[in-house]
Formats: sequence, structure tokens, C-alpha cells
Amino acid sequence: MVSRPVLDIPIFHKIYDLYKLLHSYHSRIPKSERYTIWQKCENATLALLEALIETSHYPDDKRLHLLYIISNKLDLLKVLMRLAKDTRTIDSQQYLAVQVIIQEIGKMVGGWIKSVPR
Repeated sequence: MVSRPVLDIPIFHKIYDLYKLLHSYHSRIPKSERYTIWQKCENATLALLEALIETSHYPDDKRLHLLYIISNKLDLLKVLMRLAKDTRTIDSQQYLAVQVIIQEIGKMVGGWIKSVPR
């Protein structure tokens, strides 16, 4: 399979938009949480972008392992976002907006994993 440039992959745009959304919340995050849990959420999202870019440069037969790493990073981000909501770092409305995007990304990752030849 011919590799598409990473900027053309829909999942790249979803993760990119997720980071932009998280960044838009940054100024409304309580200062006590901004450099702890929130920074971890932002960093986890950037790690997803980084892993996606790395994965896109590998041939299909090498991608499966990296896609599982992306899936694990996404699971971590889900937990971090739930923790941010439960500690009132973000409100329920912000949490739901983020979760919608995370679920879409999860479906895309799952579909990509299923499409990789084994």
C-alpha cells in the first residue's frame, strides 16, 4: 500500500483539532491544575500526534505494533480527561466536547488496526 502524507490522513486532523480544543481551554484551567493534570493531557495529545506521524512512515507490515501504541496512548488520554473532569479542572460540557473527538479518534484507530494485513 502506498503511504499517504500524514497531513492527508483524517485521523491526523482529528488529533490536531483535539489539541487545538485543549489549548483553547488552557486559560480557563485553574492555575493549580494548569501545570499538573492539564499539562499531562496536552502532552498526551501531542504524544498521539507524534506517534501517528511515526506510524505513517512505516510500511503496513510494521504498523500494527505502533497502532497498538497509539491505542494505548488514547486510552491514557481518556483516563486523564476523566480525571480532569472529576477534579473539576474542566466542566462537564468541556469534557463531553473532548470525549466526542476522542471517541471518533478511537474508531479511526480501531478501523486502521483492522485494515492492517497480518
